[in-house]
Amino acid sequence: MNRTRLVLMSVAATAAIAMSGCDPQPDSDGTATSSSPAASSAAPTGSPSTAAASTAAIDAATVKACADIKKDIKDNATKIAKAEKIGPPAGHFAVSAQWAAGSVAILAHSIGAGEAVTAASEKIQNEMMGLSDAYNKSADAKPSKKALDAALKELDTACLAA
Repeated sequence: MNRTRLVLMSVAATAAIAMSGCDPQPDSDGTATSSSPAASSAAPTGSPSTAAASTAAIDAATVKACADIKKDIKDNATKIAKAEKIGPPAGHFAVSAQWAAGSVAILAHSIGAGEAVTAASEKIQNEMMGLSDAYNKSADAKPSKKALDAALKELDTACLAA
């Protein structure tokens, strides 16, 4: 039983890590989004225009992170509902693996976001991993999601402030 659990969790973790780096949406204009060396050296370091551009880039990254994280949360909820339909005795492994995979996706999309959004997404990730652990321990687990709901509200607040 423990060997099966280890194998299933290893496969799920590997798949989650592999999928977290994938971006299923191609660029709409087909061009690279990185800045050219000429554009980055146009303003001297430390000038007000550089600081404003840096803040705007962080804000844009935060807005994109918020949208991606909220999409991840909705997608994860759908996948968890499917996994819960499997039912005991094996369904709890699928639910546990999906909570873990969803937490990795949220963590991956929070990279580069503002501090408040990153902190809130880390709390969500920690709560999701806690739920994963709870479902992994028992086929009949019904862990409370109150802490996750509070973390989601914190993310909503952080995203509104961005």
